[in-house]
Amino acid sequence: MLLKGWFLWFILFWVVILISLFAIGGFFMFRKFLKRMPKADGKSDMDWEEYYVKETIELWTKNNAALLDDLVSPVPELFRDVARQKIAGKIGELALKDKAKEITQEHIIKGYILATPKRDHKFLRKKLAKMEIDIKPYEHLF
Repeated sequence: MLLKGWFLWFILFWVVILISLFAIGGFFMFRKFLKRMPKADGKSDMDWEEYYVKETIELWTKNNAALLDDLVSPVPELFRDVARQKIAGKIGELALKDKAKEITQEHIIKGYILATPKRDHKFLRKKLAKMEIDIKPYEHLF
């Protein structure tokens, strides 16, 4: 049986689409796999994020949690929970290093800057300016 005409192009189109989708999905699954790989200390990056969040959960106030939610609002909804977890882990790490009794706005902004990839810093600057937060004390973190 020989494929001809539009049906051949339809099949080829779907082959290309499926291979592309599998490649994209595989790429993100592989990244997730690498984040779960244990480092020299026996814990992965994700294990440390979870640890810092659990250790500092009682230090969060409603206002600070709302500020974090507001800061991650520009992130697409599909990735928002992952971004919130990563940022909250970095904030928790900073709070534990400072031996803080409560997570402050300074911890949140520092953690947000440090946890955000460099390519997204221009969006971060816009968001902080929109929220009328002075970024001059944090300029060295960018």
